[in-house]
Amino acid sequence: MSSVVLGKPVRRRGFYVAAALFAAAVIFAGFAPTFYLKTFFGTPQLSTLKLVHGVVFSSWLVLFVTQTWLVASDRRDVHRRLGLAGLPLVVLMCLVGYLLAVDSARRGVSPDSHVTALSFMAIPLFDLAVFVILVAWALLLRRRSDWHKRLMLLATLSLLPPAIARIALQFPPAPVLPIAFGGAAAIVLAAVVIDSVARRRLHPAMLRGGLLFIVSLPARIVIAGTPAWQAFAAWLIS
Repeated sequence: MSSVVLGKPVRRRGFYVAAALFAAAVIFAGFAPTFYLKTFFGTPQLSTLKLVHGVVFSSWLVLFVTQTWLVASDRRDVHRRLGLAGLPLVVLMCLVGYLLAVDSARRGVSPDSHVTALSFMAIPLFDLAVFVILVAWALLLRRRSDWHKRLMLLATLSLLPPAIARIALQFPPAPVLPIAFGGAAAIVLAAVVIDSVARRRLHPAMLRGGLLFIVSLPARIVIAGTPAWQAFAAWLIS
């Protein structure tokens, strides 16, 4: 009987390791042609900013996978010490992510011909905003491990839309933004369902964090089309 009871939290910890590895695999698949395996694909050289962006965001994935593995291995002492490295990394991610979003808008970059570069800039900036909110929320509740780990997982999953979009770009004329948003929302919903089935109830962190992410997807599209956003975006790139 005790082995069964003890086995439940072990399996739940394994879920976070598997989810972290899955997120890393999706991002690797999305950015393999242009970053991780660009030598084999012969894609154009990347700017210094894009290289830094790739290294910094990849560092978060490595850190998150490591952190989930440490918890699953009952190395919480190391987990807490290593977590201190996450704070400056998050700040660096925000800085580099912002700079790349503005730089892309200045160069008129948009993966969808129906979306202008100024409108599209709302998407990566909202990605950063949702990520920071979830990470900050998780850090504030770091002493409540049930909230902390779920919010950190949702924060990492919130980084998936750009990778899914790049996967969709490999299959033109696939609708890039609907696939990116729909795919990311489906993954978050799957994580919520799996966690809820394991616990036999929905955790409020999954409910609130999941809703924040999913609601932000259409919200950024609506906001990006407003005159206020267009004026603000034009000011950012001026």
